[in-house]
Formats: sequence, structure tokens, C-alpha cells
Amino acid sequence: MRIRLLAAIIPVAAVLAASACSSAGTANTTGTAKTVPGAILAVGAENEYADVIGQVGGKYVAATAIMSNPNTDPHTFEASPQVAQEVSQAQLVVQNGVGYDTFMNTIENAQASSSRKVIDVQQLLGLPNSTPNPHLWYKPGTMTAVANAVAQDLSELKPAEAAYFKANAQAFIKELTGWENAIATFTSKYPGTPVATTEPVADYLLQAMNADNLTPWALQADIMNGVDPSPQDVATQRSLFTEHKVKVFLYNQQVTDSLTESFIQLAQQNGIPVVGVYETMPTPGYDYQTWMVAEVNALTKAVTSKISTEHL
Repeated sequence: MRIRLLAAIIPVAAVLAASACSSAGTANTTGTAKTVPGAILAVGAENEYADVIGQVGGKYVAATAIMSNPNTDPHTFEASPQVAQEVSQAQLVVQNGVGYDTFMNTIENAQASSSRKVIDVQQLLGLPNSTPNPHLWYKPGTMTAVANAVAQDLSELKPAEAAYFKANAQAFIKELTGWENAIATFTSKYPGTPVATTEPVADYLLQAMNADNLTPWALQADIMNGVDPSPQDVATQRSLFTEHKVKVFLYNQQVTDSLTESFIQLAQQNGIPVVGVYETMPTPGYDYQTWMVAEVNALTKAVTSKISTEHL
């Protein structure tokens, strides 16, 4: 059974260079970055979205992340009154959708505002409600669309700085090239790499890397939703380790229980490297770009050198 926790509210405003040729900066998670008077108040339901807002908005935006605690299960998150206040005051909100952060809709409906701009990433990508995997930020192309949408909305809120927002969005998108290149290199060198997972946290990334996830989808979905998997699916998963059918085991580093811990132990006993993946961006030390590269690098080290990376 999953424990319901309240995530800490952590400010993540980032100050970026205004020049179009400057690279996007790292979102600040300590609250020390300075913004100009009258900065736009923005909220990212998850800290990876708040990070992108901060990089695009720079000194003209004060961005806040709702979910940023790595010990919190986002699927069972419950908003506090402080969260409701943050969202109600926001001029721009970015949320994931696909049923992942429905608490945001509840707050927005209760604190209606005709001037608040809301970017729902599910709607931005044109995905149906039936989309089985809600972890959209692991899907290449998602944050490019988000950055451009953020720049557009910020430009409408502060038209005089439209060129600044557009330049920062383009700088951010350019920095995603490192991640895209790392994916392409892995796909070229290690196509069809067999892997096992607990949840579909990084499934979009695994698909982009042309990895072959042998874990039954039903088991992934059950663990994600806090449901006990069937004995048959558990047996299938265990055989992936005992029969050495996979080269890497990826698990949700933020949510473990006795079953997932037993999978980790079984993988280790059979010499299969383990890689932890995250639902919220690990901080401090990462922005979205470097986080995604780090996940690809961890998987690459596991395949090439059998090195486990359980914590970034």
C-alpha cells in the first residue's frame, strides 16, 4: 500500500542571459535566484516542468514546483492548502495531465481565473485520456513543445520581453541535442537491448532507445497503480532475472515496496545491473537536460560495463 505524502514547495526561478546566443541556464532550486520586480508567478505541477518554465522565463518569472520531493509517490500526492494558494496566485501553470496530477484541475476549478494560462501537456501533445503511460517528460519532443508553449504564453503575459522568452526557449531546445545524440548513439550500438522494469516511468525513453522491455505491461501498470500484480506476471518477471533474459533492470527509485525490493535483490544476485529512474527531477545538481542525459548514461554503463546506478 502506498503512503500518501505532502511534497515540499520549492521555488525554482532561474536567471538566464538575455542574449539569443547564450545557453539556457540551470533552474535554481534554492530560492536564491533574483527576479525583476513584477515577475510573472508560475507553477509547474512537477519540478521538471517548473525547471523548463524557469529556463524559458529567466529573470522575468518566479517559478514554483509543487512536486519535487524524491521520497513522494506522485500518483498518490495530496495537495495542501499551501499548494492551493500557490496555484491560485499563478499567472501560468504547466501540468502533465493524463490523470497524473488531477489535483491541479481541482484547485484551478475551485480558484477560477480568466487570466490564468494553463498548459496541459497531454492536451499540448494531443494525447487521449486513455493514454496508458502518463510519464510524458521521458518522451523526446515533449519538452520542446512545452518550451515553445511556455514562451508563447509568457510573451502574451509580458509582450515587451517576447524576444527574450523566444531566445531562451530556443537555447533550451538546442541543449536537448546532447540527450538526443546520446539516444541515437545507444540505438545505433545496442539496438533491441532486453530490459526489465517495475513501472513504465522511463518506457518512452526506452522505446526511443529501441530497448526491448520484457516486463509484462500488466505488471508495470499494477505496480504503478498500487495494485498487487498477478502471480503469473510476478513469476514471469522473476524468470527474466533467474534465466538471464535481460541485461538491465530499471526501477522507480522514488517508489519501492517489498515486491520491487525483491526484484532488485534477485537482479543483483544474478549479476544484472540495476538503474534507478525518477518521476521528479533529482535535485540539486540537475536541470532537465542533464537529468535526461544522466539517465541514458546510466543505462549505457549498465549495458557496457554492468555498472549499477541506483541513485543519480
